[in-house]
Amino acid sequence: MKEKINNKKNQKKWDKMKSRSSELPMNEEGRYYHINCGQGDLARYILTCGDPERAEKIAALFDEVNIERRHREFITFTGKYRNIPLSVMATGIGTDNAAIAVIESAQCVNNATYIRLGSCGAIQDNIKLGDLVITERALRYEDTTLNYASSDIEAISSPEVLEVLKKAVKELGYKYHTGITCTTSDFYAGQGRKIPGFPVQNPNLVRDLRQKGVKNFEMEMAAYFILAKISNYPLRAGGVCAVYADRGGGKTVSVKDLIRAEMRCIKTGLRAVEILYQIDLQKSTPS
Repeated sequence: MKEKINNKKNQKKWDKMKSRSSELPMNEEGRYYHINCGQGDLARYILTCGDPERAEKIAALFDEVNIERRHREFITFTGKYRNIPLSVMATGIGTDNAAIAVIESAQCVNNATYIRLGSCGAIQDNIKLGDLVITERALRYEDTTLNYASSDIEAISSPEVLEVLKKAVKELGYKYHTGITCTTSDFYAGQGRKIPGFPVQNPNLVRDLRQKGVKNFEMEMAAYFILAKISNYPLRAGGVCAVYADRGGGKTVSVKDLIRAEMRCIKTGLRAVEILYQIDLQKSTPS
């Protein structure tokens, strides 16, 4: 009988919570529904990626992990890296997932900075498999961000995050490129892939973007840039991707080289956080 009474109480509590938070749903633990994180679960600096396994690889480099949260494709680890409070969050693929991650995580921590550590397909011939691409601006070839900002608003990296990423990759000596990224909402026809059994509306997309100087395809960056730009919260966002595919030459990276490229991307992000942390620390220290 006692168990049934407790269940009824829990259900009433949950029903009340749902009715109070329908615009921003929370779970029974009082955490934001999709990311399963609440106040105190996230650090100010948040590394993001689509792949849950990449998030685990990043967290394995932390000095300590104090918090682990999982729900659906969202996986979060929070701890310290070289004495810097740091989180890494896997969001799954796409701008829709990235937007959920930004909106819910921004309720959990003040002044969040997001650095996306992703993978991409190169469009320009001079970009080789395994290189890194740091995004300065993202073309919005997706529709998630149209719910937040009109199409004429440019998706631009936060200047401070862009600069620390470039400084980090130079220090580490990795081959990299900077420029315009095309963020898409689809991996196949949305990136001009000619695939059996399905029509492609723009089969010349790669050629057209190459002529415009666009560096690469990926599927999340624009969401981070737009949401950081238009939010009433003081958010920052930037990102770097490892090249896994050569869209012009039709080649993909080997498994061995993929692992190496992924680690270069991860180390670039971690070093960028270190540099940015010191910059922010100097700003907050009274002169």
